[in-house]
Amino acid sequence: MDLYEYQARELFKSHGIAVPDATVADHPREARRAAELLGGRVVVKAQVKTGGRGKSGGVKLAADPAAAEITARQILGMDIKGHTVHRVMIAQPVDIQDEFYVSYVLDRAAGAFLAIASAEGGMDIEGVAATRPEAVARIPVDPAEGVTEDKAAEIAAAAGLPPEAADVLCRLWQVLVREDALLVEVNPLVRTAGGTILALDGKVTLDDNAAFRQARWGEAPDAPAPAAPAPDTSAPDTPAAVAGPPPSESLEAAARARGLNYVKLDGEVGIIGNGAGLVMSTLDVVAGRGARPANFLDIGGGASAQVMADGLDVILSDPDVSAVLVNVFGGITACDAVAEGIVQALETVHLTKPLVVRLDGNNAARGRAILDARAHPLVEQVTTMDGAAARAAQLATR
Repeated sequence: MDLYEYQARELFKSHGIAVPDATVADHPREARRAAELLGGRVVVKAQVKTGGRGKSGGVKLAADPAAAEITARQILGMDIKGHTVHRVMIAQPVDIQDEFYVSYVLDRAAGAFLAIASAEGGMDIEGVAATRPEAVARIPVDPAEGVTEDKAAEIAAAAGLPPEAADVLCRLWQVLVREDALLVEVNPLVRTAGGTILALDGKVTLDDNAAFRQARWGEAPDAPAPAAPAPDTSAPDTPAAVAGPPPSESLEAAARARGLNYVKLDGEVGIIGNGAGLVMSTLDVVAGRGARPANFLDIGGGASAQVMADGLDVILSDPDVSAVLVNVFGGITACDAVAEGIVQALETVHLTKPLVVRLDGNNAARGRAILDARAHPLVEQVTTMDGAAARAAQLATR
């Protein structure tokens, strides 16, 4: 579960991390009132669960309350990487002297957490990481030990952060642990002209398995904001309310409602597999064949007709998907049962894009025979994972 920036800031503030004063607005008039309360000159920031807001025009400085209203009107309803802006955050501007980057992320392969930090934060941190990786420190964190004062000082020194940033690193670790987070990120963490360390932006991803402990964020965090006040007839250019959540968010919400373990990615090959490890390997193999995975979808040990139908329905609803790859290794669930599930799913799902199926393991030959007998024109089988990934990539990129 990804949090919006304003929610991440709430978490930071509750753990003693300083943030500039801010409030959230659903309507341009609310933005104007918020600016009046915050002193007039404010920053208007789109609230969407994606990066690159500044480069997309979703973060703007407003000189006074009237400008804040106009700016909010421009940003509300904007599309940023497929996410529609339903809310803006109105924040006090900060006199920035230095910008830094800090985060903690789960490193599943190493069975540990990774602290990532740089003295060169801001909108171009991705460019820094790509062109000057030595400017980004990556320090493993033992989950049992955590981030102590000594560990925080080690991270700060490795990244070239000021010593006073170590306190934020300790508190940010507490956010990760106590709030069941898989990722916490501050970009930028800034030092003001007066020497104060502030978190200007925040990204937090919570573990879905801990949703029962994080009920305060609601069962549908990706839903649009509540209805805005009645339209302001004095401002006819106010954008109409946008119905429904952003496309990627609605797909993930639809998958959650069906009990599917689905994550939307920016690619063109839809992927279904049984087992998280197999699905992750499939993502890598598809990427190695020159295509981009469109999603992570693990159907686990069950591949009933309903599960397959639900999975195909969600993936085929993604307009970015050009081809689908089903990669199953039969174990407890035999491949013939998977094949029967696919055949039955094809009776309820209108297949409009090519579907590549790779079956291996328990009863694989029988499963392949079942699909051969169905002879759907858009379904083809490949016996190896590499071959299936190559074919799906070819179909998706031709």
